Amino acid sequence: MTDLPQRFALTGTTAVVTGASRGLGVTICDVLSAAGADIVAVARDDALLSETRTIVESHDRRCLTIAADLHDPAAIQHVAECIRDAVGDATILVNNAGMSIPKSLIEQSVEEWDAILNLNLRAPWLMARALAPGMIAQGGGKIVNISSMASDVALTDHGAYVASKAGLNGLTKVMTAEWARHNIQANAICPTVVWTPMGERVWGVGNKLQLFLEKVPAGRVATPEEVADLVLYLASPASGMVNGQEIFVDGGYTAL
Repeated sequence: MTDLPQRFALTGTTAVVTGASRGLGVTICDVLSAAGADIVAVARDDALLSETRTIVESHDRRCLTIAADLHDPAAIQHVAECIRDAVGDATILVNNAGMSIPKSLIEQSVEEWDAILNLNLRAPWLMARALAPGMIAQGGGKIVNISSMASDVALTDHGAYVASKAGLNGLTKVMTAEWARHNIQANAICPTVVWTPMGERVWGVGNKLQLFLEKVPAGRVATPEEVADLVLYLASPASGMVNGQEIFVDGGYTAL
């Protein structure tokens, strides 16, 4: 039998992680680099990215940081060019960058709707479109899209967010349909509320979180590490036959 640790080792790989300057993105960079991956950390805030670099380098792995606003297609093209120039073809892409502006369908502005859809759905497509040819050329790769439990359930005041994550799940399946024959595995992780700065901002208002947790069998939110460990599995050789899946990390919410 193959040595178990090697089934989860990422030595010799390069992982591109978007939204890598805070919250879940930082934890993903930490876990993947601890498993042996070099990291390309992408986010808007260059100062915070330097903190991510320190974490990655503590595992004796290389970290390239790229400051970019992924709302802008030209910025995504710039990111792809920087990656090719600096490290060549990426092995792993983790589309983690995302946003939410909680408002009712009536109150949400067109500008807010577009901003959410552009970052949560269009940017993952453009990042994958830019990096997939390199994965194909090198014989395979891994794409992990950070979706949400909200892709499958209705959450009031989250219309644009729900639409974007449902679209991301569909996009993941099309990636599989088109790229699985090239040994690229694309999967979506659908977490419940993850207690990050974004999670606290959206859910830490009044009794909003408590009302939500009453519907969660596990009775709690997810930790960033619980999501990042699943990213590691999906980025590793161990998940070679897992493709096109929506994997829920929701404490049993969607099982009811």
